[in-house]
Amino acid sequence: MRFRLTVVYTAIFTVLLVGVTLVFRGELTSSLTEQSRDDLNQTWAAVKGFLRIEGPENHVIWYLYSDDPDDNQIKARIQNTYLITDEHGKPVEWSTNYPSLGYDSPAYVRKTLASNIPLWRVKKAGGVSYLIRSSWVINENKDHKFYVAIGVSLAPNDRLLRSFNWLSIALIPAVMILGIAAGWIVAGRSLKPVMDIAAAAQRISGSNLSLRIAERKTRDELEYLVETFNDMISRLEQNFIQVRQFSTDVSHELRTPITIIRGQLEVALLTAQTAEQYRDAIVIALGDVERLSQIVRALLLLSQAETGQVVLQLQRLDLCETARNITEQFEIPAEGAGIHISFTAAGGNCVGEFDRVQIERMLSNLISNAVKFTPPGGEIRVSIGRVGDQAEIVVADTGQGIAPEHLPHIFDRFYRVRGKEDQASPEKGLGLGLSFVNWIVKAHQGTVDVRSTQGEGTAFTVRLPFRPQAGVSDVPENTSADLIKSV
Repeated sequence: MRFRLTVVYTAIFTVLLVGVTLVFRGELTSSLTEQSRDDLNQTWAAVKGFLRIEGPENHVIWYLYSDDPDDNQIKARIQNTYLITDEHGKPVEWSTNYPSLGYDSPAYVRKTLASNIPLWRVKKAGGVSYLIRSSWVINENKDHKFYVAIGVSLAPNDRLLRSFNWLSIALIPAVMILGIAAGWIVAGRSLKPVMDIAAAAQRISGSNLSLRIAERKTRDELEYLVETFNDMISRLEQNFIQVRQFSTDVSHELRTPITIIRGQLEVALLTAQTAEQYRDAIVIALGDVERLSQIVRALLLLSQAETGQVVLQLQRLDLCETARNITEQFEIPAEGAGIHISFTAAGGNCVGEFDRVQIERMLSNLISNAVKFTPPGGEIRVSIGRVGDQAEIVVADTGQGIAPEHLPHIFDRFYRVRGKEDQASPEKGLGLGLSFVNWIVKAHQGTVDVRSTQGEGTAFTVRLPFRPQAGVSDVPENTSADLIKSV
């Protein structure tokens, strides 16, 4: 590619150089010819001033003083190359070099005498070109026209053009060589980012996706290519991280239920003696299988959401009404657990663009967590209000609270804060609920904060813009309610 770019660059440069040279030579030739014509026009003005044809014999007389240097100079310029003939083309007076150019034919003489403008032609003698200006003058009696041709040698012009030609022939190859060298260097430097990208692509693997190509800050097409490549690697790195996280989560969370199921079945196989004992073992195993199914469905759902494979279904939604309805759904479970739950809606319009299914899921997860970790006699407070162009939702409880060392990890997958009394309590959930909450809030371009004090309670504060920008992701609407509750 570097060679092809150099060849194309050199070819275009050479064509342009030759074209410019030819144009310049043409302009030079035209300028020299115009200058020669101007010289002959000035000489013709002198001819008309000093030439007289007098008497019945039509004698040619030059009114020039031989003692005057200026007159001698004018006479030398006029008589350098000239011819005077009568109207029939018979030569009357001529310069010594004109016969070598060839006398003008009677037909050309008559054509000139009949013309009101001068005629121009080029003649050659001895390899030297002459520019000839032909016109006429009238004799003293004004009864006859005489043909007058004056000329100037074009040898100086030809020498200058030959010098220009040889100079061009010498310079064009030298300039081509310099162009090839410059093109090779420029092409190499221009293609260096491409080679860097290729080298980086060869070094990239699943273990070093953090590799990036240094930006050139040139704001050109190659800089855009580098930025695009780096963005692609960033997306790949994120996808690899999510895949590894998914694999780690699956292997970690599925290992225990599978071990339990296997152990239960092995014990039943070795110890069960009645159909009832076998039936109990199968029922217990089916429960663990259902838990496995919930984990797999939740992980797949969360992975699809985080990788942007689904899109939010935004619609006009009254957050106050939605939060009130979800809170009322938890009144019976809270009452059964001996917990008081309340809802408060501050003044202001809470209508905005939201996904109803995801907002309900987010509120259900937050409130269900509060119910799980609040002891009997405790209280859960759900409040919603408008703060500027955002909705603020707060779910606060008077539960056991979260230790400070756990707070940075509570939104991680499968992270659960357990006490001694619930180390083996799978009914506490899968540990994915807050991961879904975090994703739903980010998908709506909002923020979620948590404040907690051990022994006093925990408060989750969610802020959502009323008009999120387009391009956010979401899970499908047909997600089952059982899965929502299970996480």
